[in-house]
Amino acid sequence: MPLDESSELDELYREIILDHYRSPRNRGSLAQPSASSEGDNPLCGDEVRVELEIRDGRIFDVRFEGKGCSISQASASMMTEAIKGLSLAEVESLFGMFKGMMYSAGEVDAEALGDLEALQGVRKFPVRVKCATLAWNTLQEALEEFRKGQG
Repeated sequence: MPLDESSELDELYREIILDHYRSPRNRGSLAQPSASSEGDNPLCGDEVRVELEIRDGRIFDVRFEGKGCSISQASASMMTEAIKGLSLAEVESLFGMFKGMMYSAGEVDAEALGDLEALQGVRKFPVRVKCATLAWNTLQEALEEFRKGQG
């Protein structure tokens, strides 16, 4: 990819991240969540709480609250948009793709990841990967809590 295309793509990704940070989607709380979890990154002060409403094995609704850097809060917003309506198996698959994108330099499935692809540049800064994955790890904990309650 020519250098100017790469910088244009980086700028587009920055805009997507800033848009989610400035206008977060699904911020708030649910009246009666099926599962919830809180996560934090004590090294940088990021905090997030994820609440899920699960119906018939699908994410019917999801909300998050939190504070922290633009990467952690944008990632939480993007995650909530990406998982709403998915089955729990589809959420697990997306989680795997997202973690793979964050921790390896391999190709990403841009279509499957949608706006989440904008976060792939974070992997160039290993200390910031924890910011991008905080909401996802918190989601994983909430799903584990839900499964324990079901079993």
